[in-house]
Amino acid sequence: MAEVQDDYDLVIIGSGAAGLSAAVTAAYQGLRVVVIEKAETLGGATAWSGGWMWAPLNPLARAAGIQEDPDTVRTYLRHELGERYDPARINAFLDTAPKMVEFFHEKTALQFAAGNAIADIHGDTPGAGTGGRSVIAAPFEGRELSRKTLAKLRKTMPETAFLGMPIQAGPDLMAFLTATRSLKSFLHVARRVTRHLLDLARFGRAMQLVNGVALVGRLAKSADDLGVELRVASPAKQLIREGERVTGVVIEGPKGKEILTARRGVVLAAGGFPWDVARRRELFPRTPTGEEHWPLPPPSASGDGLRLGESVGGVVDTSLYSPMAWAPVSLVPYRDGHVGHFPHIIDRGKPGLIGVLRSGKRFVNEAHGYYDYVDAMVKAVPEGEELCSWLICTHRFQRRYGIGITRPAPLPFKHWIRKGYLKAGRTVEELARNCGIDPDGLAATVAEYNRHAARGEDPEFGRGSTPYNRKQGDPAHGPNPCVAPLDPGPFYAVKVFPGCFGTFAGLKTNEHAQVLDGTDTPIAGLYAAGTDMASIMGGYYPAGGINLGPAMTFGYIAGLHAASQYCETAPAASEPDYPNQGETA
Repeated sequence: MAEVQDDYDLVIIGSGAAGLSAAVTAAYQGLRVVVIEKAETLGGATAWSGGWMWAPLNPLARAAGIQEDPDTVRTYLRHELGERYDPARINAFLDTAPKMVEFFHEKTALQFAAGNAIADIHGDTPGAGTGGRSVIAAPFEGRELSRKTLAKLRKTMPETAFLGMPIQAGPDLMAFLTATRSLKSFLHVARRVTRHLLDLARFGRAMQLVNGVALVGRLAKSADDLGVELRVASPAKQLIREGERVTGVVIEGPKGKEILTARRGVVLAAGGFPWDVARRRELFPRTPTGEEHWPLPPPSASGDGLRLGESVGGVVDTSLYSPMAWAPVSLVPYRDGHVGHFPHIIDRGKPGLIGVLRSGKRFVNEAHGYYDYVDAMVKAVPEGEELCSWLICTHRFQRRYGIGITRPAPLPFKHWIRKGYLKAGRTVEELARNCGIDPDGLAATVAEYNRHAARGEDPEFGRGSTPYNRKQGDPAHGPNPCVAPLDPGPFYAVKVFPGCFGTFAGLKTNEHAQVLDGTDTPIAGLYAAGTDMASIMGGYYPAGGINLGPAMTFGYIAGLHAASQYCETAPAASEPDYPNQGETA
């Protein structure tokens, strides 16, 4: 077909948090912006995420009376990141994250709710926060989107949804877990499910949006209001460079080959490379073929942004401690033969569960962060053995909290045993044999764990010893919300493997989100944000939301910087009218 050319100020590749943040920011400054998305839906990995953003010193925390010295946050990050602490980019993040939250909360449809009770993961590190450093998009009503945009919005990850309905961590999730033990919880769940079933009948999808899909929905609404063009099924094929400056993108869209000129630049925000098998083989540990890994982002996150950046001189930073954001994943078999990936985020911290290796021995504080669990597993599993572990629990635990894809009471779960996803045993030894775990090793581990767990103690690994641990536990269980004996049986186990929420290795950038070449010189007109940008955390995971918080912040930085290029006199776009700002959150 004939070539088509469209002219824009800013072209953004990728429609997750980073890309949409850059788009809304630049459009608010008066730029003509287009977002191009390879997949047929908007949202990328963000739409499948929990949606939390680490944004220290944010205005919602200040409004709640939480006043922090920025140097306290820097102290935490210096201890966590060590020699990989990047002062320029960390300072840019800490200085700008509060401004980013304020801008979106006050000027756009993106309203936030505070995470003032969420602690940093490593509470024993100097400077660790006990709350006030996190925000999440407030629940969003899908009916506020135009039909055109709603049709493009990615649905919640099937494995973490209930009948396709996203459930938000916190009071919403607690209501679902306690629906059989609390009238208030039962009524909440009944209202949510009834409304959801009506939405399915009318719209064919969930409309009560929470978590990452609420963040994408609110950003897409903001983009619509500001005239941003949102294109799906339009993969970027090539960057256009004139002299030393990136000036456009060649895409393969529904109209065929198209050239999109970009007067102010191009932002790479295509989701990193979790599905790029070749680069996984090169960079991930214990992946000899590249296939020994189970990523959680959609398959469209396959490294396009990194390859485009490299094609014009960008450099992928591989010096990080870890190239990926580890997450423990179990493999969910479906009737049609495909395999889903379930992220074990909630269950590991609940009382009455341990994680063990093939030897039957524990290897980590299971209530620590998801990243920490897999990092410890990779180090503990001997070379030559299958890289995996098992989460072990009792029947009572499964009925109370669920484990993996198996849901708590009153929902049935025995079909997961028949499918082989959930292993069962009347005794610990029988369970071990069914899993391929050393029976004597597991029996000894459970006996030793139970001896202390009866008193709410875990001297070996310290479950429940930090504020983050206790937040992951069950507040109704004492004396330790993360510790209970594994007794009586029957017993169940789920096998978990190394997966990831996304990648940390990415294009080298400066504090303005500009992509750097091999001499650390900015490539004019080229930006990267989200997981196309090398993580400012150096490959570590100090807090929940350290992917989305910097993604939103450096998307905002990229949008502002692009708007400042050769456009000092450009008029700002007219402000959309958002009544009752602040009330939603």
